[in-house]
Amino acid sequence: MSNQLTRRPAGWLDRLTGGVTMYRLVVISLGLLVTLSFGLSWGGALPYEPQDLAISLVVLLGVAYASNRLYAGLFGVHAHSESTVITALLLFFLLWPSSDPVELLALGLAAAFASASKYLIAYRGRHIVNPAAAGVVFVTVLQLSGGVWWVATAPMLPAVAGLAFLVAYRTRRLPMVGLFIAVAGLLIIAFRLGADDDLVSAAQYAFVSTPVVFFAGFMLTEPLTLPPLFKQQLAVAAGVGMLFALPNAVSLQLGGVITLTPEIALVIGNVVSFFLGQRRAIELTLKERRALGPTTAEFVFQSEDPLSFRPGQFIEVTVPHRRADSRGIRRVFSISTADPDTGIVSFGIKIPAEGTSSFKRTFNELPPGSRIQATSVGGDFVLPNDPAEPLLMIAGGIGITPFVSHLAECTDPAAPRDVVLVYSVADPNEIPYRAELSASGIRVMLVTSGQPHQAPDGWEVVTGRLTRQLLQDRVPDITGRHAYVSGPPAMVNDVSAALRGLKAKKIKTDAFVGY
Repeated sequence: MSNQLTRRPAGWLDRLTGGVTMYRLVVISLGLLVTLSFGLSWGGALPYEPQDLAISLVVLLGVAYASNRLYAGLFGVHAHSESTVITALLLFFLLWPSSDPVELLALGLAAAFASASKYLIAYRGRHIVNPAAAGVVFVTVLQLSGGVWWVATAPMLPAVAGLAFLVAYRTRRLPMVGLFIAVAGLLIIAFRLGADDDLVSAAQYAFVSTPVVFFAGFMLTEPLTLPPLFKQQLAVAAGVGMLFALPNAVSLQLGGVITLTPEIALVIGNVVSFFLGQRRAIELTLKERRALGPTTAEFVFQSEDPLSFRPGQFIEVTVPHRRADSRGIRRVFSISTADPDTGIVSFGIKIPAEGTSSFKRTFNELPPGSRIQATSVGGDFVLPNDPAEPLLMIAGGIGITPFVSHLAECTDPAAPRDVVLVYSVADPNEIPYRAELSASGIRVMLVTSGQPHQAPDGWEVVTGRLTRQLLQDRVPDITGRHAYVSGPPAMVNDVSAALRGLKAKKIKTDAFVGY
């Protein structure tokens, strides 16, 4: 048996996608598809003239940008430029490309309404429906145009599939995307077989001639319109998949005006998602910054309204700033404390001395009293309902944060839990939340490259690397424990593989995905 954690093939994907935010990755991916479409058009592989593509793209980008700036100014909020570009590029692939003035007017109206939907079809600062889908529905109702989803064509499919996979992987939405494609694809195939198609033709139609792959990777994964919990996301994906496939069996008229289409199916799913989660803007006021170590700190905020929160969940925050780098203006952080009685919300952040992002640099420089906006609380990194179930918690660096929020549940005198925490840190003298962990009394095994100056009493200190052999030796009852892993994506992947090899009872992960 190897003494090292197995390096997973997914590691290079984490490095490839982890250097940019989800929004930037989507912009890059859609930009590559736009470039490909122009190349295919020039080569005659697409039935659209290059000038029609170019003029349509300019109109969509121009109107989307200008209208979003206008609405942001009217509502007194910061315009998210990357989100605007994504909406315009999605509309580029959904609507018919043309240089005809009437068709261009429809494109402009779709882009303008897509921007408006972020502010008008919203609840307390958070939009409810996918803006691109809303724009297409708008011009369809006006009978000016409609969604043609011309991106669904054989020459585009390999690139669409590859890039959609990267987006789904980056956002950890692969199960949801896979379920949607399976449900929608299999239903379409079944409907086509019922119409006397052969299996090959039915499958080709389902996965090539419909936008099922593009829809799943670039539309369904839009983060602000998803429900907060994994099972809810799967349920919505399955439901939208059925609605997506239904028109292949029957033409369903909605309100006597339009028929059920992919964009309508998505809007219905968005509305369902809205009622499943905490869908409101959350105003946070910074109270204090507390140093946890040389490169880590905890930020304590006052929330204007109580949060609906379960220990282990995350919060998404937005910090607009000038000259934002490729990591953007939004982040997702695990919550270390959220007191519904006092409105106190805190989370720990690693801020490297060098090479930090513009977001973290700006965040770290916020003075007390600064106000920021959070948009959602969610996640499934929560403890089992049964307190008798033994737990193994494995954290890497600042990945300890969600476990800190678990401590109250773990040490409840009425129902104490059997917990082993394996804490891997690179710097033996930077151990965030060491006081809180020591006070909890849970068993802590510190794995580090060197000897800490002063290890807390009762902690086991292991000098070296976190290995599969170490886990097997120090946690001999691992097969009976529910394992939780939190930290950088590569670390989470490697540790999860080791746990599967050791046949841990269950494994739940919380990688640093962010947006």
